[in-house]
Amino acid sequence: MVDATSWSKDLAVEIAGHDVINHAGAAALRIIADRTGLTSRLSRALARRGFVPVHDRGRVLSDAAVLIADGGRVLSDLAMLRDQAELFGPVASDPTLWRALNEIGQMQRGRIARARAATREHVWSLIAARHGRIPPSRVADTDLGKTIVIRMDASLVIAHSDKQLAGGTYKGTWGHHPLEAWCDNTGESLAFVLRPGSAGSNTTADHLAVLEQAITQIPSRYRRDLLITVDGAGASHGLVEHLTMLNARPGYRVHYSIGWELGARERAAIASTPESAWGAVLDSQGQPRALDETGVVELTALLRHGPHGDQLTNWPADLRIICRREKPHPGAQLSLFEHADGWRYQLQATNTPRGSAQFLEARHRPHARVEDRIRCSKQTGLGHLPSHMIEINRAWCLAATIACDLLCWLRLLCLDAPLANAEPKTLRYQLLHTAARIIRGQRKPKIRIPATWPWAQQLANCLLNALALPPPPAC
Repeated sequence: MVDATSWSKDLAVEIAGHDVINHAGAAALRIIADRTGLTSRLSRALARRGFVPVHDRGRVLSDAAVLIADGGRVLSDLAMLRDQAELFGPVASDPTLWRALNEIGQMQRGRIARARAATREHVWSLIAARHGRIPPSRVADTDLGKTIVIRMDASLVIAHSDKQLAGGTYKGTWGHHPLEAWCDNTGESLAFVLRPGSAGSNTTADHLAVLEQAITQIPSRYRRDLLITVDGAGASHGLVEHLTMLNARPGYRVHYSIGWELGARERAAIASTPESAWGAVLDSQGQPRALDETGVVELTALLRHGPHGDQLTNWPADLRIICRREKPHPGAQLSLFEHADGWRYQLQATNTPRGSAQFLEARHRPHARVEDRIRCSKQTGLGHLPSHMIEINRAWCLAATIACDLLCWLRLLCLDAPLANAEPKTLRYQLLHTAARIIRGQRKPKIRIPATWPWAQQLANCLLNALALPPPPAC
């Protein structure tokens, strides 16, 4: 019988050797930051007249983003880069990183946003060159073509100590209530505002500020065809009016798809809807589901021209109301109306003039993807704030959103399926945390990846693709 524990019988341990590195795949993230011009633009954004630091502040912020993308959670995790000087060269100390983050105020954040927007424009040109176009947003087994989809949502970041701006949240916890915007086409983080824990879910001013930042991050030639999605908690009259104004500009199409409250007028319209008017809901493959399980109908005509007159007079004339119903799952929280009716209802509003209720409902449903983006971002620095000082935490969140972008650019520019669709945890295990050896030949360093590593070829291709990225013309 084979002894299952014999593998460690003659095992010995020693500290020896040199030029062995861990986290070799993180070099790809650092190369992407450099080759796309992000690091140099951050350096110019953070430069101060008469101040020449030992460690360039753009390099420090870029390295902070790399360590966060690699899974770092606190400032001291920068040792992951610093302790591997054979590969990464001189890296700032922890106190230097703290000072660099502390130097980033409101003015610096604005400069960094402009640097990121300029870098993103170059990166999108590389993405379009590699894939033929910017990846389209997919809904119901089809795609939205050239439309750029911005998905906005709020989240909670729990604080386990006394931090500035932390407060009681609507869920009875303690922490912060940030508002975020993500590009559904590429998965990039477009805007992030760290708010107090008591901040409201539908604060119009916050949504307008985040929306403006998000649109500014989109390269100018892609801003003419936008779709903005928000859930019901974030919907407000002011947001709808602002989006309607943006849509009215000549040559621009800015459509929205937002959650809508089920109120008395909507319940009356649903009660007046004949059973034959309900259509089939499309599943994720574009196939109709059974009508006895779920259905969809448009309520706009009943609300605009029903027996009670126009009940949407205070809303833009092009607003449409779509209603979906489904049999409630066990444990679903239902209103008294839904309990009596036996269906669970979800409503949405849109200003898209053409399109069936089936398609518009299917187009809104993938808004839930933003929750996946937020979940992954919390595993990439945004789920833990390292300081009690709000300015340090804001700078950390800025580095974390850059880290999310670096991971997106890694997937879109350097990887092929299935890793091109992998989540950060998978990328870290299979690529970023790989151990390798630095060798030198012809006076050049070379990363030697163990041939026994199952993803050795994928990591080699990733690093080579990163090294082959062309620099931006004006960088």
